[in-house]
Amino acid sequence: MLFSKLVSRRASLVSISLATAVTIAACGGGTTDGEVPSATEPAAGGGSGEAVALTGAGASFPAPLYQRWFDAYNREVDSNAQVSYQSVGSGAGLEQYIAGTVDFGASDAPIQGDRLESFKAAYDDADPIQVPMAGGAVVLAYNLPDFTVEEEISLARETYCGIILGDITNWNDPAIAADNEGVEFPDLPITWAHRSDGSGTTFIFVNHVNEVCDGWEGGVGTSVDWPVGVGGQGNEGVAAQIQQNEGTIGYVEYAYAKLNEIPRASLENASGNFVYPDAEAASLAFEGVEVPEDFGLLVPDPSNADAYPIAGLTWILVYPEYENEATWETLKSILLWGLTDGQDITTELDYVPMPDSIVERVREVLDGVQVN
Repeated sequence: MLFSKLVSRRASLVSISLATAVTIAACGGGTTDGEVPSATEPAAGGGSGEAVALTGAGASFPAPLYQRWFDAYNREVDSNAQVSYQSVGSGAGLEQYIAGTVDFGASDAPIQGDRLESFKAAYDDADPIQVPMAGGAVVLAYNLPDFTVEEEISLARETYCGIILGDITNWNDPAIAADNEGVEFPDLPITWAHRSDGSGTTFIFVNHVNEVCDGWEGGVGTSVDWPVGVGGQGNEGVAAQIQQNEGTIGYVEYAYAKLNEIPRASLENASGNFVYPDAEAASLAFEGVEVPEDFGLLVPDPSNADAYPIAGLTWILVYPEYENEATWETLKSILLWGLTDGQDITTELDYVPMPDSIVERVREVLDGVQVN
């Protein structure tokens, strides 16, 4: 299946809380005007007056989206389901998912390698189920005195690679000046901000860095050894590092930079074009790309000439089998609602919604989950 659906960028991001642990209520149902039918079947226990408590943990990348989805789901459809989602990072979320301590995990990195083997060993060689919920951009956000969101800067590939590798250490470096003709940069040391926890945002970012930056030796993973910089916990922590310290630049999910009004750079893509990050530019990274059967799509360096160069998917991971029917039917209904009726929220928050072809594939996979 191919990504072929673009999203229109909405100008405003509603005020939301980015607390590390979010506990909110939700349930599923509703209708949609799109081609794909929404999750109209009531979940087991839905509307019966009995609470269904769900727990999830993982990526901070989609936390603003999940918070809004779960809250809207509760208010608009059914108040009986309780969803507690902890924004602890993809690495910790995958570990909790494998350990079976949550009803669902969330990650911006597909489950693979040692974690995949651990899951299969724990669940009688069964394969984990990861379904894409949205896409989004990872941006380079920065804090420079007297620079505002409206005064964006541009960074060529060689330039931002130099910052990441520690080769470019001051904002008045000639390479930065060459990318921004006529802009006067301060004589100010550069501080690189990165994630200190296991992070799917890191996974998306270093997939790109590993592809385009000569001299990068950190490899690819949810945690890597950075040659320079300071760490922050979650997207929230990195955003705070940038906001609180002049001269800092680092990578965060787009919504965090936009919500906190942190300037973000236009980056040079594979075609040599400088592209400012937004949802539409991020969606072009996936256009025309074939999605594998397990949905584990990675696009480390998009070929589309208008695409923003650093973008990725975020997945929710569910188990092949659940013991409690109400738990699974409620969770399934929530996920399908998010992918259909919830897509207005997805675009409002500047994430990339899944196209109809992918939603149908997700529906088929979720229909195959068993209840013991």
